[in-house]
Amino acid sequence: MTILAIDQSTTSTRALRLDASGAGTIIKTIEHQQFYPSPGWVEHDAEEIIRNIQLCIDCCNDVSTIGIDNQGESCLAWDADSKQAISPIIVWQDNRTHSYIENLKSDNKQDLVLQKAGLPLDSYFSASKLSWILKNTPKAKDLLLNGKLRMGTTDAFFLDRLTGRFVTDISTASRTSLMNLQTGQWDEELCNLFEVPISTLPEIVSTTGDLGSILSNNRRIPVTASVVDQQAALYGHGCINAGDIKVTFGTGAFALVVTGTAPQQPSRQELLPTVAWQLKEQKPVYALDGGVFSAGSAINWAKSLGLFKSFDQIQHFGKKSAIERGLVFVPALTGLGCPYWDKTAGGLWIGLTLDTQPIDLMQSILEGIVFRATEVITAMNKFTSVKNEISIDGGLSANPYLCQFLADVLNRQITVQSSPELTALGTARLAASNQNVQYSMNSSLKRYLPKKDRQHFLKKFKNAVIRAEKWHPIKE
Repeated sequence: MTILAIDQSTTSTRALRLDASGAGTIIKTIEHQQFYPSPGWVEHDAEEIIRNIQLCIDCCNDVSTIGIDNQGESCLAWDADSKQAISPIIVWQDNRTHSYIENLKSDNKQDLVLQKAGLPLDSYFSASKLSWILKNTPKAKDLLLNGKLRMGTTDAFFLDRLTGRFVTDISTASRTSLMNLQTGQWDEELCNLFEVPISTLPEIVSTTGDLGSILSNNRRIPVTASVVDQQAALYGHGCINAGDIKVTFGTGAFALVVTGTAPQQPSRQELLPTVAWQLKEQKPVYALDGGVFSAGSAINWAKSLGLFKSFDQIQHFGKKSAIERGLVFVPALTGLGCPYWDKTAGGLWIGLTLDTQPIDLMQSILEGIVFRATEVITAMNKFTSVKNEISIDGGLSANPYLCQFLADVLNRQITVQSSPELTALGTARLAASNQNVQYSMNSSLKRYLPKKDRQHFLKKFKNAVIRAEKWHPIKE
């Protein structure tokens, strides 16, 4: 049996072919355009992405079943009859609804959303984006009046367009701020709060099961898994028991820890309780999620400024750590995620001197990413017993300085997965689970053990974060 995993991420759509031997191979990658129509706005062309998904599926002729992972909070609206998108995809990074969220906060709606959805009030999640689409897209209003409007996260669009099933999986629905975390269904009070009609939303279903079929090369191929990309990565890491944790260092740094079959709901808006997945005819498995918005994106930004030319230049440094020399970078280039949730925070260097060189700045950026990831994991450990071994992946996991510094600051073992495709592999494994097929995806691992106690530097980093908070004025 051959599984095809479609990894539909923020920057590209990738197809991974997994055969019965457990070998996973990327067979096609298609990047898509990023659009920034206004400051703080991030969009994708839905029609471009759906074409890319179909092209990725069509490139494999021996597929038995398909799994698809999605961007999570990114969302759009489309016509129920034509299945054509009537809005761009508003990407998870988009901050156009910040003022709307602030107004809800001023009306003291935080507790309601936290209690029911388990999420803080933030423009990161889909609900305010969907509300914005309905209010600012004339065609959406017309379709709503005629009962032909469909809205949702990108997975629902993909499945509706390609399989004819208007559904979303429970892990993705848990990222919208519209699903009741206890019931696993859309919550009428939350939908009313965000002014999103329940009638426009897809049916919530399990992560694995019968999700329809897609026509490719003159035959229909069943879709047996649909899941959020970060949850797919968690499964790909082999994190299935309570306390198992992974961090993906990609565009951002996203940590998830499995908490079991009951949702953990922190009393404060620090961590995000979320559904990890729900296998067919089983109870949902829950996790706590914490995100650092800028990780790999901060490195790419620095490269665009000319701070370094080759990634080999930033793998090792001959000096003491930047923070030991008083130089700190707070990677709040698109605000601060967990545990601060401050979209008005600004990126910050502090401790600059006339001796500071570009390579010093790069060292401080890597350390800043580590400190932010450590803040997230430290917050998680307050609510669930995080295991001593931290499994990491993503582009930055290839950087030995970052990995060793993370082991030192956390005082834990860091295990680097050798495969760069754990999101797609996790999606493939979920698709295979419904077929009662076991795939062995063992790979060589690289481990970093703590060498130097750096935990005490967290206090100094926190001092810098305080200076970065609430730096940008709220845009009306």
